[in-house]
Amino acid sequence: MAPAAPPLRRTIKKPELRQMVPLADSTIWELEQRGEFPKRFLLTPRCVVWDLGEVEAWLEMRRKRPIRPAPPPDVRMRISRPVRNRTETKDARSWS
Repeated sequence: MAPAAPPLRRTIKKPELRQMVPLADSTIWELEQRGEFPKRFLLTPRCVVWDLGEVEAWLEMRRKRPIRPAPPPDVRMRISRPVRNRTETKDARSWS
């Protein structure tokens, strides 16, 4: 008896991926390059797809593993528009 063929795996294109994963294209690409997101592959020379099972597994892993939020930016380190000190602000108000 011949061995059973593995079940066909479903693939998704970018519009469906965007509905499942609300990240920018550039963020998904960066995650792929770092090996932190399922790799896309060419179905034809002009059709890029992702394996649905891999994307669902990635989403499940993200649900289970807590991710710390990014720290807020330090506005005192701004170069183009530095934040004034409170004393400077009070002096500026007294002139008006």
